[in-house]
Amino acid sequence: MKVLTINASDIQGGAARAAYRIHHALRSVGVDSTMLVDVATAGDWTVQGRNSKAARALARIRPHLGGVVVRLLRTGNPIIHSPAILPSGRLKVINASDANIVHLHWVQNEMLSVADIGQLQKPVVWTLHDMWAFCGAEHYTSDTRWRVGYRHDNRPSYESGFDLNRWAWLRKRKYWQHLMHVVTPSRWLADCVRQSALMRDWPVTAIPNPIDTQRWRPIDQALARELLDLPNEVPLLLFGAMGGEGDPRKGFDLLQGALRYLRGEIQGLELVVFGQLKPSDPPDLGFPVHYAGYVHDDLSLRALYSAADVFILPSRQDNLPNTGVEALACGTPVVAFDVCGMPDIVSHKKTGYLAAAFDKEDLASGILWCLRDAIRLTKLRANARADAVSRFSNQVIASQYCNLYSKAASLTGREQ
Repeated sequence: MKVLTINASDIQGGAARAAYRIHHALRSVGVDSTMLVDVATAGDWTVQGRNSKAARALARIRPHLGGVVVRLLRTGNPIIHSPAILPSGRLKVINASDANIVHLHWVQNEMLSVADIGQLQKPVVWTLHDMWAFCGAEHYTSDTRWRVGYRHDNRPSYESGFDLNRWAWLRKRKYWQHLMHVVTPSRWLADCVRQSALMRDWPVTAIPNPIDTQRWRPIDQALARELLDLPNEVPLLLFGAMGGEGDPRKGFDLLQGALRYLRGEIQGLELVVFGQLKPSDPPDLGFPVHYAGYVHDDLSLRALYSAADVFILPSRQDNLPNTGVEALACGTPVVAFDVCGMPDIVSHKKTGYLAAAFDKEDLASGILWCLRDAIRLTKLRANARADAVSRFSNQVIASQYCNLYSKAASLTGREQ
């Protein structure tokens, strides 16, 4: 089996890290997977980037060129929009390759155009890392146009100007005439695909993102705290996301609200935040806060998860965030809201706690439940690690993809 894995980048961003991990999970079980990207930074011989300096430079500015069209839309939706209109120049190479399967990931930020995707001639498996594939140009949305179709009469009130999302959705409907096998890392996103006007008839399978549990494993907590210069004898909560508290989907404000319920409840409680530097005017959360900044290497991330007693994942809307899976692999319980892909990560009161959706007081209750009983916390840590190995390890996830590839490769013509 030869697989051509395609993503905009190899390791820059959450979707890229997930795609890269799937690529290497496949290779670990003998699948001949090659990764094709626009921006290659890992220095990995199994990853093919743009060859010339000019091509690499163009790849970095292509999203900004597509952004010219995005500026015609005036919207209150703060999520990134991608029209995917620029021809990639890669279509002939992909179709002429000796790959049995083309495995798409996050390609919409002007790596492949909507038309390019529709003209792929090989069996396609497409792992979705957000909602873009069945929406218009938006990567996430809280409205319901994707369920019923992007009509003139159902445009949300927070949009005006050129209806970019309807235009992008109509282009997808026009060009995507052949079914592709869709994979979603969470059951929530799989349900969205089945409910969507564009993809409801496409085959969809939920397969979590893998993690190398041999590499991602716990570090002794005292050693991790010493390495990171964190206090040793206090309970530590951990929160982390790209952009830190700046992305409203990640729910840092909800964590802030939950922390108010914890004042006076746990002696010595402190918080660690990664994904941003300390702001010039940091908010008063009622507890000491350590800002770890932007962390890119796996060893530092492992140390952060291992140093923490509990990882807090207060997302409003998320697929299957890598941070939650990484925390479990490092033996750190996760407290999250019972929304979207969070139930695919957290087993309630076994590997952490699932709070009622956006209920700050219940989020605080979950943190207390984990921290107040030392014996329980020790058991949660052991459960978290065991659960990560049994459900997210490379061999487990690669096996599921291999089974899916066999099904996809057997389909031809109109079935594909």
